[in-house]
Amino acid sequence: MKVGIGFANIGPFGTAEGGVAMAQAAEEAGIDSLWTVEHVVYPDDYGSTYPYDESGRMAMAPDTDLTDPLTWLTWVGAQTSTIRLATGILILPERNPVVLAKQLGTMDALTGGRIDLGIGVGWLREEFDALGIPWERRGARTDEYVAAMRTLWSGDSVAFEGDFVSFSGVSSNPKPVDGTVPIIVGGHTDAAARRAGRLGDGFWPGTGDLDHLLDVMRRSADAHDRDPDAIEVTWAGDLTTGDDPMAAAEALAAKGVSRVLVPSFLFWRKTEEQLAAFGEEVVAPLAGL
Repeated sequence: MKVGIGFANIGPFGTAEGGVAMAQAAEEAGIDSLWTVEHVVYPDDYGSTYPYDESGRMAMAPDTDLTDPLTWLTWVGAQTSTIRLATGILILPERNPVVLAKQLGTMDALTGGRIDLGIGVGWLREEFDALGIPWERRGARTDEYVAAMRTLWSGDSVAFEGDFVSFSGVSSNPKPVDGTVPIIVGGHTDAAARRAGRLGDGFWPGTGDLDHLLDVMRRSADAHDRDPDAIEVTWAGDLTTGDDPMAAAEALAAKGVSRVLVPSFLFWRKTEEQLAAFGEEVVAPLAGL
């Protein structure tokens, strides 16, 4: 069982020194990956419902620093050597896919093939409005952007024609080390599960009924002639609570989960000491699962 850290670029770890210190300590502790969150802007007044808290509101203030995920991953990636660097998630329909393909290809090449792209369609309509991007059809836009980026990574002098993006006879280099960047679909809805089954290299439900969402994902994969077992499943949970982390991880593994993300705030106080202990007490025992 792999163990990653979610919300990696917030709080004290969103700073230059804090991010590097945590990333290096996590790598030393055997942590598999670091996962960032993002919002480009924070609307002063929003009516959209934040889906991951009962209050329906984000647990941050308008003036809270939220470091750009790609910049942060590049920064800590330059000062680590093995830990994987993931967006968890990037709001894909808010990005230009041609520019993003270039950024990710460069990041992956510079870090030795350590980039994972976690994507979502977004929940904050007011943010889309501020960026001048249509809220409607953002799911279709997301699917098309994935296809466009994979086309750009597939070779040189490539072409793509879609409803939202088109190009022909263009090349984007450097390419990702392994020819592509793994794309992990995030989301707690049936639509996200179907998208993961249809086109994802991985699936991160985030929250919700795990059994149901995995069933939807697997049926979608079958319907598109894909192997459901080849889609890596990530789940968020706090393995520091409860009497038996191994039993909790084994139960998740039996469902098909291969990575658990723990929140970064668990390590905010004495980062190096906390991560060293976590690596010894939790990460190492789970490595063989």
